[in-house]
Amino acid sequence: MKTAGWRSALIYGCVIALCQPLAACGSAEAPAAPAKDKAGEAKAAAIPANAPLIIAFGDSLYAGYQLGPKEGLAPQLQAALAADGVVARVQNAGVSGDTSAAGRQRLAYVLDNAKAKPALVLLGLGGNDMLRGIDAAQTRANLDAMLAELKKRGIPVVLTGMVAAPNMGPDYARKFNPIYPELATKYGTSLYPFILDNVVGKPELMLGDHIHPNAEGVKIVAAGLAPLVEDALPNAK
Repeated sequence: MKTAGWRSALIYGCVIALCQPLAACGSAEAPAAPAKDKAGEAKAAAIPANAPLIIAFGDSLYAGYQLGPKEGLAPQLQAALAADGVVARVQNAGVSGDTSAAGRQRLAYVLDNAKAKPALVLLGLGGNDMLRGIDAAQTRANLDAMLAELKKRGIPVVLTGMVAAPNMGPDYARKFNPIYPELATKYGTSLYPFILDNVVGKPELMLGDHIHPNAEGVKIVAAGLAPLVEDALPNAK
């Protein structure tokens, strides 16, 4: 991870340590805010039915916690790709509160019921495991199993990482933090080391809980992810 990424991760770890009693990464999701930009939605270019399908499979950081229908990661990433000339449909498969175990249980169902074979999957789970103090070995095993399933199906992956909060202790951090880079190396997947890099610690980019990004924060995340997605997406341009 870049030095700036580690700095952001440390800030995030400190924030979630303070906010841990208040939230578990969206496990008590509030109603979504109403859409704000109807004119912008009307002007958005239609995505062809045969456009490559990207599934964003994660927790509340993917699901658009407390955001409008066009403000979450999937629609904003789709817009960022389109701005780069890459036409793709990004499907939101984020579920607030999901642990890696819950994601492992539903992955095959999501893939089997997709309208087309995904050209790419964004995988971002484990944050709720950390908040709940779940054994890091279980998190690793669940993510490993999901990556193995995606590899078996011949689906490329972009993995987004998370870090342990300081109050989890150094022993937990030593076990949890290497999960994402080591699995990315094992499976040859692209890695975005910290999902909230360049966002966390900036109040203007975060919701009031200081854990989840607001719409502008998600825009930063999508902009950071877009180059990795474009590189991993077969025949992107």
